Amino acid sequence: MTAPFRIELTGARFADAVHVSAASQLRAALEALGLHAPRPTVVVVGGAAGLEEARMDGLRPLFAEAIAPAMHRHGAVGVDGGTRFGVMRLFGEARATSDVPFPLVGVVAAGPVKLPRGGPCHGVQATLEPNHTHFVVAPGQEWGAEAPWIARTATVLSGAAPSVTVLVSGGQIAYSDVRHSIDAGRRIIAISGSGGTADVLADALAGSPGDDRAAALVGSGLIRAVRMDEPAALAEVLTAVLGPSAGT
Repeated sequence: MTAPFRIELTGARFADAVHVSAASQLRAALEALGLHAPRPTVVVVGGAAGLEEARMDGLRPLFAEAIAPAMHRHGAVGVDGGTRFGVMRLFGEARATSDVPFPLVGVVAAGPVKLPRGGPCHGVQATLEPNHTHFVVAPGQEWGAEAPWIARTATVLSGAAPSVTVLVSGGQIAYSDVRHSIDAGRRIIAISGSGGTADVLADALAGSPGDDRAAALVGSGLIRAVRMDEPAALAEVLTAVLGPSAGT
């Protein structure tokens, strides 16, 4: 683990970051960033660069009307893959427009993002989403290497508090994200109608045959589906999972 360092992001924004090389370092690393467990935690995974702009427009109400307000009510922290594409961009935008912005932790693999191992960091504006407040830089040389670290970070942050994963669209890496959440005992909400892996899992929940991988994940009993065009339903599920509002 390195000492925390500062990243300069687009729009003269800054975020604090830390490198980790072992799961045993995560708690100390997060505390060094000022993030202390236990805290309700919302993980968002799914579509990244391949998520079409038109579909993103249809997904924005889920983030603005369901995810961000629920996080505010429950004093939650957000965790995702940290780059400025797809669902991570939507999560960052929702944080930026929230009445009470929440901490948003991007977990990135060191190789694809190429952050230095300490000292001020410049020149990553094209890669990192600028509305994130913190970054954890994990080992790995390829996109997708961050998947287990996203789950581990959420587990450490939540501690004994509730946590949930929201899956929006997604490709092959999303299957790994879901598997790691299941292995952590974390409930998953698949957004039906968002495309990709989320729709495959929603279909499997409805009894559609033909995808053994999806059937195995659904067999965990930890996955449920919510329609993309029903942000109020997503807000209701998040409230049920995250428990009493902060301060009650």
